[in-house]
Amino acid sequence: MLKWMSTLSRPFAFAATGVLLAACAGTGAEMRGTGDLGIVVERATGSVLVVDHSEQKPLGRIEGLGDLSHASAVYSRDARYAYIFGRDGGLTKIDVLTRKIVKRVVQGGNSIGGAISQDGKLVAVSNYKPGGVKVFNSQTLDLVANLPATGVNGVASKTVGLVDAPGQRFVYSLYDANEIWIADLTNPASPRVQKFTDAGDKPYDALMSDDGRHYIAGLFGEDGLSLVDLWNPDKGVRRILGGYGRGEKQLPVYKMPHLEGWAIAGDLAFLPAIGHHEVLVVDRRDWKEVGRIPVHGQPVFAMAQPDGRQIWVNFALPHNDTVQVIDVQSLKIIKTLKPGKGVLHMEFTPRGEKVWMSVRDRDLVQIYDTITYEKVGEFPAIKPSGIFFTSRAHKIGL
Repeated sequence: MLKWMSTLSRPFAFAATGVLLAACAGTGAEMRGTGDLGIVVERATGSVLVVDHSEQKPLGRIEGLGDLSHASAVYSRDARYAYIFGRDGGLTKIDVLTRKIVKRVVQGGNSIGGAISQDGKLVAVSNYKPGGVKVFNSQTLDLVANLPATGVNGVASKTVGLVDAPGQRFVYSLYDANEIWIADLTNPASPRVQKFTDAGDKPYDALMSDDGRHYIAGLFGEDGLSLVDLWNPDKGVRRILGGYGRGEKQLPVYKMPHLEGWAIAGDLAFLPAIGHHEVLVVDRRDWKEVGRIPVHGQPVFAMAQPDGRQIWVNFALPHNDTVQVIDVQSLKIIKTLKPGKGVLHMEFTPRGEKVWMSVRDRDLVQIYDTITYEKVGEFPAIKPSGIFFTSRAHKIGL
């Protein structure tokens, strides 16, 4: 019976293969998977490089993406399409296989990031101008919801720290209103928004824990952070690490840390201390500080390898030519690298054997082995910044 079914199914299998090959030929797409692809943002030229992290090389350039001076990206569930969020309010859908723009809309005047929903059907964009969050159909980029962000203080606020959360939700902070909102888009025609009106002074960015439970907003106007437990949102906002810099001389802040790059490894979180040459170590079980690690400069990104064994840290000016590696067990710096001026972003390959770094001021992307710390590759890129691999398609909050 099994042999008969197998034989019978062969014509259908060949027919399906023919249809797939014809479809690929019709779109100009290469017959290949997307799991080892990604993009590198070229911030000065409004372009991105599509890259292959198995071959460690660029495949081509996509131009015409607008102002990418503070750009980020998310991916569709099939990891074929990237959605690029530009500073000029542009939302651009690109095809990483054909290396072409699928559609581009200018949805605001000044955007700061975005997220894609749990089911992959909605793309949300947070705006500085006119403020608020706009939500789009991921297939067509048609607007499906507009969520203005006017706080209880009556101010139309910039929105920051936008991330996806389980349950078809988006979570974001209102910088000018000192609030955190959770928007449930289960029914995009009728969003339900839960508002926390005492979220601390000027929440400027945020992260989502990798399990989708904890949303943590950094505060520019005060020491400390604000935490919302999405399993128990009715408990409201909880302050953590309050006053970690109290009684100390704070240095001028040359660049705000990016919370989405903050590292979570096992029961520990590693957080850049604003205005200090330190990485804070926090126990995730009670969100209390358990240590501090002196580092080379003011941290911008503190990123955990996929296995959580090491934390890689880059820095703001004037120390942005340096990357340091922290061992999670000993909480000691075990390696200092000098890739060159303008190390803006790092991205690990999905299983962590390599790390890619954008070195803006040298117009290079460099690739390092995470065991030997040796540089194993590099290629030119025009003022590179963000690096985003397609493995992000299957992670919460990225």
